[in-house]
Amino acid sequence: MTDPHPPSLALLTDRYELTMLQASLADGTAHRRCVFEVFTRRLPAGRRYGVLAGTGRVLESLERFRFGASELDWLADEGVVDDATLTYLADYRFTGEVVGYAEGEVFFPQSPVMVVEGTFAEAVLLETLVLSILNYDSAVASAASRMTSAAVDRPCLEMGSRRAHEEAAVAAARAAVVAGFVGTSNLEAGRRYGLATIGTAAHAFTLLHDDEAAAFAAQVASLGTGTTLLVDTYDVRRGVELALDAAGTGLGAVRLDSGDLGVLAHEVRAQLDEAGAQGTKITVTSDLDEFAIASLAVAPVDSYGVGTSVVTGSGAPTCGMVYKLVAREGADGTLAPVAKAARGKISVGGRKAAARRLGADGRAVEEVLVTGPDDDVRGWSSPDASLRALHVPLVTDGTVDTGWTGPDGVRRATERHRASRDELPRGARRLSADEAAVPTVALRLGD
Repeated sequence: MTDPHPPSLALLTDRYELTMLQASLADGTAHRRCVFEVFTRRLPAGRRYGVLAGTGRVLESLERFRFGASELDWLADEGVVDDATLTYLADYRFTGEVVGYAEGEVFFPQSPVMVVEGTFAEAVLLETLVLSILNYDSAVASAASRMTSAAVDRPCLEMGSRRAHEEAAVAAARAAVVAGFVGTSNLEAGRRYGLATIGTAAHAFTLLHDDEAAAFAAQVASLGTGTTLLVDTYDVRRGVELALDAAGTGLGAVRLDSGDLGVLAHEVRAQLDEAGAQGTKITVTSDLDEFAIASLAVAPVDSYGVGTSVVTGSGAPTCGMVYKLVAREGADGTLAPVAKAARGKISVGGRKAAARRLGADGRAVEEVLVTGPDDDVRGWSSPDASLRALHVPLVTDGTVDTGWTGPDGVRRATERHRASRDELPRGARRLSADEAAVPTVALRLGD
């Protein structure tokens, strides 16, 4: 059942969002129309592309970003903001517009992956919520994409829940599936987002029993011969023998979780084939990452179970995304570009549209940021067939496009990632360190 009164997310934010709100309400600037942009200045070292994930979770969170009595009472008791600000927060609703890259799309430095437009008061409060979701989910999806690339046609399974915060584990499972993983061990992720769930038994189950044969017999009796038996608790060769004794040649799969996985996979494959179990698959786990998966490309492995590395971004636990004000309403009522000029943290002012230029072979050659007069950029559509527009509407007049949320949103994001990654230039999916797969360029309208 869906909770009719889900907990508020309003305090999952930084204090300075509310103190900025208080000051802007006091001086009258809070209601100026503003445009905020989410982008990253650079990719993690050596990465050639990023993968946007978490958009659906941002949209799902907007409805729960409400200040109820308990949140307002706590803010008052702590003296965080004044009474006028508490009055504003009591009626807070985001009524603006959000456009952005479709979830699952690849991105590059400066890509405006999400654009939030509303009053300063409405939009500034969303900064921490948006960034905390997009930075984590995109880091996981970016790592997961490298893993599914390395795995080629072999499925990857997410099993990292025990290496993450309990809610992060759910988000990570979702993001991994967006980037091509076919299932997760996390049941809550399966329930919320319609993901396939996987899992049979750990070493503890084998150790519980008096011997390996008894453990295998119990598992097969409970789950059937199509189950996956973990054969490396003791001796692998003997484990395979006992697994076949328990399930016969119709055994679904064996799992290897330790040792030299490449060598063991060859040995186990030969043993299974010799016994007539040619259909029994081999799953490998044990601290895999994209490099370990790539190293097993020639091994007779059928699927990969990945835990710690995927839920921690495989060495890049954040995407470094920022949420910057790029335009605000001036005294004459028009939107004026604004930009940060601090060394090393420069931003480009003004609303932007985005497109990807494709070559004759259908592969990306440039990330194009469209700039110019605000009205021209807002209504821009490309007359050039080689440019694929990247922004899609996500929130209109405060109403969320629910097609990007829930299980349907995950399916759409998975499809978008598959198509977007297929557009990358050849070589972009190699794991060796290099620059971004395509350059980011500007196209100024009216010049």
